[in-house]
Amino acid sequence: MFAGEAAVLLSTGRTPSLPDNCPKWGRWRRVGRVPVRFSPPPPKARGVVAAAGRRIVVEKLWRELFSDPSQWWDNRLEKENARYPDFTHKTRGEVLWLDGHSKPPWVEAELAAMLPGTMQPNLFSWNRRLGRHVKAGEYEKVMEGFRELQSQDMLPDRFTFVQVLLACTALQRLEHGRQIHQQIIHGGCESDVYVSNCLVDMYCKCGSIKEAQMVFDRMATRNVVSWGSMIFGLVKCGQPQKGLDLFQQMQQEGVEPNPITFVGVLNACAMLGALEEGKHVHEQIVQCGFELNVFVGSTLTCMYAKCGSIEDARRVFNKMPTHNVVAWNAMISGHLRCGQGHKALELFQQMQYEGMMPDRFTFVQVLNACASLQALEEGRRIHTQIIQSGCELDVYVANGLVDMYAKCKSIQDAQKVFDRMPIRDVFAWNAMILGHVKCGQGQKALALSHRMKQEQVEPDAVTFVGVLNACASLMALEEGSHVHQEIIQGGFDSNEFVVSSLVDMYAKCGNLENAWKVLNKMATTTHSAVVWNAMISGHVKCGLGQKALEVFQQMQLEGVEPDAVTFVGVLNACASVGALDEGRQIEEQIMQLGF
Repeated sequence: MFAGEAAVLLSTGRTPSLPDNCPKWGRWRRVGRVPVRFSPPPPKARGVVAAAGRRIVVEKLWRELFSDPSQWWDNRLEKENARYPDFTHKTRGEVLWLDGHSKPPWVEAELAAMLPGTMQPNLFSWNRRLGRHVKAGEYEKVMEGFRELQSQDMLPDRFTFVQVLLACTALQRLEHGRQIHQQIIHGGCESDVYVSNCLVDMYCKCGSIKEAQMVFDRMATRNVVSWGSMIFGLVKCGQPQKGLDLFQQMQQEGVEPNPITFVGVLNACAMLGALEEGKHVHEQIVQCGFELNVFVGSTLTCMYAKCGSIEDARRVFNKMPTHNVVAWNAMISGHLRCGQGHKALELFQQMQYEGMMPDRFTFVQVLNACASLQALEEGRRIHTQIIQSGCELDVYVANGLVDMYAKCKSIQDAQKVFDRMPIRDVFAWNAMILGHVKCGQGQKALALSHRMKQEQVEPDAVTFVGVLNACASLMALEEGSHVHQEIIQGGFDSNEFVVSSLVDMYAKCGNLENAWKVLNKMATTTHSAVVWNAMISGHVKCGLGQKALEVFQQMQLEGVEPDAVTFVGVLNACASVGALDEGRQIEEQIMQLGF
């Protein structure tokens, strides 16, 4: 609309007379979606007559609007530009504006008295409103708006469906997404590549990879976004090899990958530990000129770090023109994975020196580094930073703090963090239970496990390992037997670590008969050194040194490699029975194996 003009009749079939102060006469202009040609201004003598006629027409249109509002679209809610009309006739395309001096004085009162919802916004307005909710992350409002739109018997278009699918994806509403899919089919929009891409993405991110594959396979046209969404979905659903296979198929069909595609493929390589495949993808990235892309570079760094090639990771990292927090986290976790906790902490300091703020994943990694190094004071300094950053109540960071303090044997600090946590998951409980066991407080560990049950937190394999270790340290055979029944009921009696802890608990409690029963139920292939070590040390503790040596021989017959703990137990057995010759043979093995 133009300055000073108010409610003006604009129709595609007519040339309206406009006021004298309207600029650019004699040119075609577009007002809203309607092209209008503005004629030269009439003589001053005719201006009054023209204005009066125009007011009569406008007055008539306003009365028509209030007599039957259902024939007009209400554009006010999504109006951003003053030129865009406030009301549009649904069939004739005539438009009205509220601002300006030509509006009849009684209009405001009529609008105020009109019931809300009497006039409908058009589909364009609805789509803009839904788009704004998506942009603001107000996904529930998107779903509410879509329901309201349907209640007004308006047919959604492809832009509407895209906004609603994005909301379903963000809210993880798979069932709603399926319902929208049916409407898309009925509306004939499934053939639209943009809508189909959103469907594939929605199904993938909601965990229904089979339905995503069905939509993908039916697509007549696939662009690079289609392939990228499917690759990402397969990787996220734990099928990285299928993701790599699809990437090869994509290239065979002549679709050029983009940076997002390479990010998905590199994640697949990282999950598989496929270093050689990752290097091949790296070569393609260089050929395509994406190596300096910050997202591709950070994912490359992650891939090399997770595949254990920390030098390759550093080379990529050093080439990057800018480093985002993902790249820093990859380098820190990579060094931590390689047992270089000190280097991980150095990178943490360097990261901050270069002005990059750590996120919650950074804090979790450096807390793990402190735990592995038993660096309690450094962990306390990092805890202070966490409080300043406002991340202390984040469940993952809080778990890292509890775990760090517990492993550094500062169980009181661990308890303080644990008590402040608004949500405690099984990891937090496990860290506290194992921490008490490590500090020689088996009774408190058992008390925590009982409290965990009262709060209805489901135990996992690590929980049972901690509780069994507590029973072993207290020689609480009855409690251990009760835990054994819970393990069977929970289906954890086939877990190697749980079974090893069971054998250890029974052996340390002097019940070698039950220890052998548990051992014999295990598949031979799962007899690890940990299990045999528990049996050897249990027999030594019960004064059965010769039997312990026989267990050691059986262990070797089954092809299980002894470790340092094994030799400590066997040497104790030799000492207990005065088996000097056997002891010398054991010494030779120790020398040969480098222990």
